[in-house]
Amino acid sequence: MSTTTPLLVVGSVAIDSITTPFGSRERSLGGSATHFSVAASFFTDVGVVAVIGDDFTDDDKAVFRERRINTENLQSIPGGKTFRWAGEYGFDLNTAKTLDTQLNVFADFNPQLSDTAKRTPFLFLGNILPTLQREVREQVDARFVAMDTMNWWIERTPEELRKTIAVVDALIINDAEARELAGEPNLIRAARKILTWGPQMLVVKRGEYGAALFTRDSFFAIPAYPLESVFDPTGAGDSFAGGFMGYLAQADKIDEITLRRAIIYGSVMASYNVEEFSCDRLRRLKPEEIRARFHQFKEFTHFEI
Repeated sequence: MSTTTPLLVVGSVAIDSITTPFGSRERSLGGSATHFSVAASFFTDVGVVAVIGDDFTDDDKAVFRERRINTENLQSIPGGKTFRWAGEYGFDLNTAKTLDTQLNVFADFNPQLSDTAKRTPFLFLGNILPTLQREVREQVDARFVAMDTMNWWIERTPEELRKTIAVVDALIINDAEARELAGEPNLIRAARKILTWGPQMLVVKRGEYGAALFTRDSFFAIPAYPLESVFDPTGAGDSFAGGFMGYLAQADKIDEITLRRAIIYGSVMASYNVEEFSCDRLRRLKPEEIRARFHQFKEFTHFEI
């Protein structure tokens, strides 16, 4: 890996309890910042801004050490408990049923950024309160900023969310969220509407159906990588965003060709993430495996005119 332009992510670090049709794990490392940073770390230097409790063990922290992820902005609250989420998947692996959510220290998360973090050129705002996303964005002198959100914020803080969307370059959300956000049942119309609010581009995650990139001038879509087994889809969207942003930071430029490659690298990272619980598959992943799957994407989407 050649390290290039650094990338900063602000989001959640969590301890998950996951059940899928293929197994269960009572204590699984999760959170948007975790999945994102591990995926992105294959492309560039990554720093994490998040909060944990003192129940977050050295074994939990090992994934950050292994991937050389900068944790100087990872706050640890003495006596506090880490954000916990319990979820269950049926055979529709696109949808998780939330069984329990304990925000714990995440409820009062107030991102603290070092001076170095404030100078990071690429920034990803994970799925947190829109006002917090905007506060971080205002502190960081980034050249390119992307963000995620979810239906919780779309329904409860729509005005604050719109204000935050207006100050980022890219919005990365799933197709249902895009439709709900725009109030449009048609994804194309929804995308056009969202792009009038300020961002340069909308990236739509479509789960097992792939991903799409909308800009004011172009459209690009790819299928998902054809997997025979999807073991745990938790964190797939964040791994996608990590691959997407990691590649953009590595390339250190934003143009149509680079964006299209970044979409494919995002899909590659998501496809590996879902093969095992938590970040287990990504922890064993080799750069040559990423390159091989990238080229397989090219093969099965290529056709002659």
